[in-house]
Amino acid sequence: MKNIAVIFAGGTGSRMNTVSKPKQFLELRGKPVIVYTLELFDNHPQIDGIVVVCLADWIPFLEKQLKKFEITKVGAVVPGGATGQESIYNGLCAARRVYGDDCNVLIHDGVRPLITEKTITDNIEAVNEFGSSVTCVKAIETFVVKHPDGALEIPPRADSLIARAPQTFRLPDILAAHERARMEGRNDFIDSCTMMTHYGHAIHPVIGPDENIKITTPTDFFIFRAMIEVHENQQVFGF
Repeated sequence: MKNIAVIFAGGTGSRMNTVSKPKQFLELRGKPVIVYTLELFDNHPQIDGIVVVCLADWIPFLEKQLKKFEITKVGAVVPGGATGQESIYNGLCAARRVYGDDCNVLIHDGVRPLITEKTITDNIEAVNEFGSSVTCVKAIETFVVKHPDGALEIPPRADSLIARAPQTFRLPDILAAHERARMEGRNDFIDSCTMMTHYGHAIHPVIGPDENIKITTPTDFFIFRAMIEVHENQQVFGF
């Protein structure tokens, strides 16, 4: 069973207020955010291949960055679609074309560069055992659910998790869910685990690091920069 990362880098980054570049191509110390993310999967010994879904106009730039930073496991770079759901579907179809059906797919955001090797390993182990997994962090504040009638439900904090990524599935299962959604005209699923639970799949949680943020706003980018400095200090000074 191959383990394939499908990395979504198709967003325009409107909340970053950037003019010249989408958020996934913003640079820190001369390296784009998307490259930080790709390196984690490229260097992981259990990842067999990578598919990147990219804004069509930025594919040539991305391909240059792959060569520059010696990212070797990317088997396909494909353009995104009109929505995030459609873009992920494009990536999954490319994974099938390049790697076949006998795969696990780790669906991940190109602007989540602070996951760890352990998080990737834990997802692979969970999908092999349970058939699916979603990386989560424990809620550290009160979680409130608003129902259609306006009533509020407050589940116990100990039972509350926040879904992040990677979200990992067997390729035939997640593709079948996407194809069913397309047949039903559903194009509004917020992420893959939401789609899979809607169609009756049980999802196994994998607890990941709190720092596994999605770089969406300028504040997120500053946090990312600070965390990179922390990691470098740990390597140099051992703390």
